[in-house]
Amino acid sequence: MSETRYTHDEWSSEQSDAAVTVDGHELSVAFFDSADEGEADTANDDPPILFLHGIPTWSYLWRDVAPAVAEATDRRVIVPDMLGYGNSAMHDGFDRSVRAQESMLRDLLDELEIDEFALVAHDIGGGAAVRYAAHRPDEVTDLVMANAVCYDSWPVEFISNLGLPDTAEQDAEEFQAMLDGAFRQGLYGDDVDETFVEGIAAPWTTETGQVSLSRNAVATNTNHTTEIDYDEIEADLLCLWGAQDVMQPLEYGKRLAEDVGGEVIELDAYHWVVEDRPERFAEEVSQFVSK
Repeated sequence: MSETRYTHDEWSSEQSDAAVTVDGHELSVAFFDSADEGEADTANDDPPILFLHGIPTWSYLWRDVAPAVAEATDRRVIVPDMLGYGNSAMHDGFDRSVRAQESMLRDLLDELEIDEFALVAHDIGGGAAVRYAAHRPDEVTDLVMANAVCYDSWPVEFISNLGLPDTAEQDAEEFQAMLDGAFRQGLYGDDVDETFVEGIAAPWTTETGQVSLSRNAVATNTNHTTEIDYDEIEADLLCLWGAQDVMQPLEYGKRLAEDVGGEVIELDAYHWVVEDRPERFAEEVSQFVSK
């Protein structure tokens, strides 16, 4: 994985669409599915592996890791854009909170006729993941949390600022410069992959995207990860954490592993651990779900 397999346009072109219903709203969800890549006949019968991104990213975050895990495990991988993100619905008028993303996930899995799966999540995707694993413990076989929100670890100041009223109306160049800086500063080391920076920011370069990201930030709600009963989670847990992250500190991963029962693996990485250590990340996930 020394070079990315996809530009953001190539990744988008490989996505499929499904209709989901959340709070009475019919919404479109875009997702990458390795079964659509001609690999359905070669995948084994083990449960699929689903990858969830966070804010302000989209499924493109997993462009290297998810296909590598599919190849290493011979398992189907599914990588959706959460509601309000990437190529999924972005218009106003619906909830984008982790509670709503949990509901989206159930509808998508129903559409794909999947009732058991492994779940790998980063950032607020982790919030949706722990909710799902606690509310439907019989469906989630394995849970990998990567610098993921849980308990009261969020929202952070940067995301809260994205949700301020004037963000949606901010000058486009200024807004993009802010995002560009955030993506660069969240990477470990000085070797920045420009394909990543350009691709991960791509959904937010339009007026619709800018407004949608602001709405997504407003929807962050700490109550949605403090109200659940973590003791209800039965999935095998791995906390695969960028140890130098200041936005989602390692202490939360350790707390989760202690409460749920699981392992913590520390990686030399910042918040974008998936981008910082894609090969190691894919290797650890592949080994964990194959045990």
